[in-house]
Amino acid sequence: MKKVGWVVALIIGVVILVTVGWLLWSFNLWPFQGRIYSMEELGIERLRAETDFDGDGIDDYTDIMLGARKDAENHPRYDGSYVQGGYPPDEVGVCTDAIWRAFREAGYDFRAMVDEDIRERPGAYSWIEQPDTNIDFRRVRNLQTYFEEYAEKLTIDTNDVSAWQPGDIVIFDHGNHIGVVSDRRNRKGQPYIIHNAGQPEREEDYLKRAQPEAHYRMKWPRD
Repeated sequence: MKKVGWVVALIIGVVILVTVGWLLWSFNLWPFQGRIYSMEELGIERLRAETDFDGDGIDDYTDIMLGARKDAENHPRYDGSYVQGGYPPDEVGVCTDAIWRAFREAGYDFRAMVDEDIRERPGAYSWIEQPDTNIDFRRVRNLQTYFEEYAEKLTIDTNDVSAWQPGDIVIFDHGNHIGVVSDRRNRKGQPYIIHNAGQPEREEDYLKRAQPEAHYRMKWPRD
């Protein structure tokens, strides 16, 4: 009986170690994740927008990525509660808050852009019974509808590494999660994703565990 007990304990211990190791690897906490590569190191051409809306000398695509990175580095507490006035404080946010903050870095009022589209194309947002500027721009479904109309729809093949460019927008989890493509890459050339799901690392090699469902790149000027 003692031998059986030791075998059971050993099996349980192995299962625990494997589970902990998998969780550490999945959330990029494993100490041997491998190095982060730049696009230039991997010979991947970087696409830059022809527009620089805020005139800061940085193209819009790069600004969007940098804005998302600022939000990631700020590491806001994950909280999607309704906020009177619309904008949560900088220390609070969810995945959609990373998007409007990213666009803000490029000089765009993304909430106003979404609100305008809801007014002009109410049929495209048929689930919205009463528009609410305090929350509509913080709903992934609404943002995906916006991007479907005003952005270029791109491949979701993560092996087509040159098709994934900094500042692109990606949808995950059956339309319930959204993020921004980084200029950082894994050794295969696949991009890191900047997003907020409450995870420890907000800019991470997310595509290794999440399949993208939609991939967009903004077009300026809007059609």
